[in-house]
Amino acid sequence: MNDDCVFCKIIEGDLPSHKIYETDDLIAFLDAEPVSKGHALVVPKKHVETIHEAHDMDYMWNGIVKVSTAVKDAFNAEGVNVEQNNGEVAGQEVMHMHFHITPRYTGEEIEIEYDRTELKSGEKLAEEIRSEI
Repeated sequence: MNDDCVFCKIIEGDLPSHKIYETDDLIAFLDAEPVSKGHALVVPKKHVETIHEAHDMDYMWNGIVKVSTAVKDAFNAEGVNVEQNNGEVAGQEVMHMHFHITPRYTGEEIEIEYDRTELKSGEKLAEEIRSEI
């Protein structure tokens, strides 16, 4: 645990949360600043900052599927975004790895826009990634 981490404090019970699911390895709770009804977070209990430190955390997938399905079904959402940010430049605000489960109702309640023009050379980009695997 990290004494300065808000998620570690929630995991330890030192800060309140609206918990919706918990196992020995992870916890899920409603986001304190939701962007849609039912917006939840799935967080490993082990403190790691980013996904790049999350080796041997395969158990996260089961929690993500379970929570995203429950959120979708509970509020009859038309869809669900599952998002995970790594580093401040990527939008990570709490430096404890976590997954956002964001239900979508109209498709217009959240703006997700970015310039895709540099992505046109797909094969070159794919090869650069393959060379790192």
